[in-house]
Amino acid sequence: MTLTGALTGPMLAEREALFKAFGRAFFKKDVEALYQVVTPDFQWRGQDDTGAPRLLASPEAIRAHFARQQEIYSAQRFSDVVYQHLPDISFMTFRLTETRRADGAVGDHQGVEVYTFKDGRIALKDVYRKPA
Repeated sequence: MTLTGALTGPMLAEREALFKAFGRAFFKKDVEALYQVVTPDFQWRGQDDTGAPRLLASPEAIRAHFARQQEIYSAQRFSDVVYQHLPDISFMTFRLTETRRADGAVGDHQGVEVYTFKDGRIALKDVYRKPA
């Protein structure tokens, strides 16, 4: 498959470095480090546990989300992660397995995340997922 306008060379290296720093901050749940690679008005859109739309648009909201996730899940594992980078947008496809603390139930999801950028930083993370 060929992507028209796919990134190559230095632009690709910059985007990959941005996502590496974002991923490191995300998995450490380090909101201060996260805000080194996202815009001040960064938005993280997705769904809550009931499927209702959710918007995280501040460091406080993201911190609260991370804390809630740690309360609910004993493990969250991403696999089959693939990035596709275009000049103005990036896509990440993934599989996510989550284990609930309360009863040990395991959930398996497939999804795609859409990222947009502003001033060399991530401006939007828009998450779509469904049960696998």
